[in-house]
Amino acid sequence: MTKKYEFTGETKTFTGKTLNRIRALRDFAYITAGDLGGWIESEGNLSHDGDAWVDGDARVSGDARVSGDARVSDKARVSGDARVSGKARVSGKARVCDKALVDGDARVSGNALIGRLDDYICVTSIGSENGFFTAYLTKTGNIECNCGCFGDDETKTLAEFASAVEATHGDNEHAQAYRHMIAMVKARLEPLAAKRRAEL
Repeated sequence: MTKKYEFTGETKTFTGKTLNRIRALRDFAYITAGDLGGWIESEGNLSHDGDAWVDGDARVSGDARVSGDARVSDKARVSGDARVSGKARVSGKARVCDKALVDGDARVSGNALIGRLDDYICVTSIGSENGFFTAYLTKTGNIECNCGCFGDDETKTLAEFASAVEATHGDNEHAQAYRHMIAMVKARLEPLAAKRRAEL
């Protein structure tokens, strides 16, 4: 296995852990050899295989692992025993922790807090562009979502997303599918959101 990154020697301490800045050793995906990456505690946090990458001021620590073609960027944090894999994207100030798994085409951003598998839902091949949709809980007990065909990295509330669907699709078959999906998201995530709000 050819390593794709190295530690730069630059470190910082975060919640009692020493994190290392990474630098790419070769070209892959959108990365060029020499590009600086984010911060990881150990090489066990980021696979040398695939196109997985930790970017910006993102941090990965503990026994967490980023693999496949996944990307963690901006100020996102992945910790505990969490896994981010497949083509998943974790960005913004999102936090993935404990034993959570963010996989497939999931897009988790904004103020997301994913601590368990049931803290988010990802639906693929939906809408006129057969895009992906991810809904997730936030740190404050709200529900936010991202949908590829409505702006890949644009975070919306469910109400904002429903309005965008209506403006784009009216009452066609895609709008109907999205409305069913929104109802499923509410049924699954609203009780968890209410519980999280009560714990604040």
